[in-house]
Amino acid sequence: MKSNTARMKPSWETPTDLSGDAVVEISGSLRKLLADVFTLYLKTKNFHWHMSGKHFREYHLLLDEQSDQIFAMTDEIAERARKLGGATIHSIRDIAEHQRLKDNNAEFVPPQDMLTELRGDNLQLTRELRVTHKLCEQYDDVATASLIENWIDETERRTWFLSEIVADR
Repeated sequence: MKSNTARMKPSWETPTDLSGDAVVEISGSLRKLLADVFTLYLKTKNFHWHMSGKHFREYHLLLDEQSDQIFAMTDEIAERARKLGGATIHSIRDIAEHQRLKDNNAEFVPPQDMLTELRGDNLQLTRELRVTHKLCEQYDDVATASLIENWIDETERRTWFLSEIVADR
């Protein structure tokens, strides 16, 4: 006997005036962004937990603040994909299959290297956000584009803070 969940078809379709192609492409791009944001969140938390050195408190608190901001993006991204009628991330494996940002599994990373790596990841996320924004413009999806503009601003702010810390002056 088959379980009810095996026989049930997902009812993800949400009424939208966007074309089917727009839903597929934008929600697919949002899925990749979500995987990247989860990756950046976990890396930022990892570095927050493993921070050391003479600026421990300052960097520890900064990365905690940044990880909270990054985590807040996850729900907005996933819900936007669902509002369009698309699917989103289902599991850790799903994240691994879609992420473009690299994990860091090193046992020890010096504090300056942590901050430099996070700066680079935030820069890459900004580039990925801009690509998705252009896709939204192509399909006249102003709602998703508007959200992305805010995420770009937040990501640029994180990049700025990290850049100022690691600047060799």
